[in-house]
Amino acid sequence: MSGAEFVPLSLTPLLIGVFAAIGCALPGNFLVLRRQALIGDAISHVVLPGIVLAFLVTGAITTWPMMIGAGGAALLSVLLIEAIRRLGRIEPGAAMGVVFTTMFAGGVLLLERTDTSSVHLDVEHALMGNLESLIWLDARGWGSLLDPVALAGLPPELTRMALTCLGVAAFIRLFWRPLKISTFDEGFAQVIGMRTGLIGISLVGVSAMAAVAAFDAVGSIIVIAMFICPPAAARLMTNRLAAQVGWSVAFATFAAVLGYVLAGYGPLWLGARDSVSAAGMIATVSGLILAVAALFGPARGGQQA
Repeated sequence: MSGAEFVPLSLTPLLIGVFAAIGCALPGNFLVLRRQALIGDAISHVVLPGIVLAFLVTGAITTWPMMIGAGGAALLSVLLIEAIRRLGRIEPGAAMGVVFTTMFAGGVLLLERTDTSSVHLDVEHALMGNLESLIWLDARGWGSLLDPVALAGLPPELTRMALTCLGVAAFIRLFWRPLKISTFDEGFAQVIGMRTGLIGISLVGVSAMAAVAAFDAVGSIIVIAMFICPPAAARLMTNRLAAQVGWSVAFATFAAVLGYVLAGYGPLWLGARDSVSAAGMIATVSGLILAVAALFGPARGGQQA
């Protein structure tokens, strides 16, 4: 594929997929180590009814109403989980499972029972996003990267995901020490005066921000996979936290790039006529990476430091 074809058709979807993967994988490292990996799954489920309600109110898919709706749904889910845990006296995982399955089912019902034919908002979109459609129509080749007029036509999802990824990375860098200490020894963190509850809530909040930003573009499949698979695979490669984060970024990037390429060209190489879902293939590649790491990773069963 020449630059005149690659830049407008594939560059922006590829970059959006990479930014979404990294943005979810970074906080996913700490969620996996804290045994809270399913929080990413929960977040990607509970935001759906909020996004649908935002569409029903505004009549259009626009960034800020959807972010507000998703954020409101995430806040409601936290309150419901806490209420169920306290009133029912059950463990948090069970309360989380009840809330996120119920809210996701409610979002699906809203999608099915309302008219979303005028926009690309349906169950398939919620699961797999619309990554392939996020093309750069104003681009004419690599020279467009220096053309202000062409740059003005970039898909807004690219800017959103790039800023989200930078924000997540800045949070991890800024709060590296308290995140590390509270993750591995919460009791010690409390003794030295760290507000471990606030740190945990902030981590979940940043994870929610990444999930909400990525949800519309790449769907819940990639969000769930990237919160878990790259960090879990990275954990099997090293016993050092900094190295694990580096491995997770590398695995997330590799899965996004290879998955996107295989989705578009893999079926053609095998003689098929149509491509497959990029989101589904990216998630599949990330799962295969985890499987290989589980079989051959040098740090299997090791202790993290």
